[in-house]
Amino acid sequence: MRHVYECPMRWADLDLLGHVNNAVYGDYLQEARIDMIRTLGASHATEATSEADGLVVVRTRVDYLRPLLFRLGTVRVETYVEEIRPATFTLAYEVVDDPAHGGPGDDRIVYVRARTVLTPFRFASETPRRLTDEERARLEPYLEPGQEPRTPAVAPASGQRSAPGHLRVPVRFSDVDAYGHVNNVTYLEYLQEGRIELIGRLWGAAPGAPAEQGRPGPALVVARAELDYRVPMVPRAEPYDVHTTIERIGRTSMTFGTEIVDATGEAETCCARGRVVVVFVDRVTGRPVQPDEEDLRPLRELGS
Repeated sequence: MRHVYECPMRWADLDLLGHVNNAVYGDYLQEARIDMIRTLGASHATEATSEADGLVVVRTRVDYLRPLLFRLGTVRVETYVEEIRPATFTLAYEVVDDPAHGGPGDDRIVYVRARTVLTPFRFASETPRRLTDEERARLEPYLEPGQEPRTPAVAPASGQRSAPGHLRVPVRFSDVDAYGHVNNVTYLEYLQEGRIELIGRLWGAAPGAPAEQGRPGPALVVARAELDYRVPMVPRAEPYDVHTTIERIGRTSMTFGTEIVDATGEAETCCARGRVVVVFVDRVTGRPVQPDEEDLRPLRELGS
């Protein structure tokens, strides 16, 4: 069984290319997840029932299969349980248009497939806990075991840190969730800010920007994003440090590694690690392209 949420789309969800922005899908998944939690009813494993107990996202993976364009109305998000373990469970999602349920067109279209690993969490002691039998029973009707291997943790970035890849990111008031932590979706925005800043410094303009802003090179479209949440980030005056590196450059794609750290103490603390695969695309046709050598040269120099 799958939980279905008809997610409203907003004009503000769009990026420079006129597609739903990659980070916005995190909002769609979160809205679908919360709607499912409400359907399951009050339970510490599925809905925060006190200030001291709730759910924490441990890991996220999003695969972007095709662009979603804006329209008036909603897009369908199907959510199900892929795995239940003693102290965590994994939710899987498909963002789709399905003509069998009122979607446009004649074929079922999948825009995104994603997973989130969640754990029940006691905020008073800042510790995870195990699922109860009652909580497992609430989740089991939605269990649809996945065929893919479990999503592994994101390894430390393999590229070298550099000045162009360093960005200081302040926490905005709107970045914070009901628990007083930076919301899990906001981390995807921080990853995006880091790689756009890096590419902008190397190319002299943001990727896909108008020609009059410099030489922007081809546009970048995200194909996959993986993110591990390690230590909660909290609102404060001091910015966090985002370090973005280039781990791999292919013919039409590139992989970024990102670490978000707290460098205010004696020892640096890693708050999150991310890895994002992007595809170079033509700004007119939207098809993958191999960048010009002039565009590739600064990327290779930084990644070497």
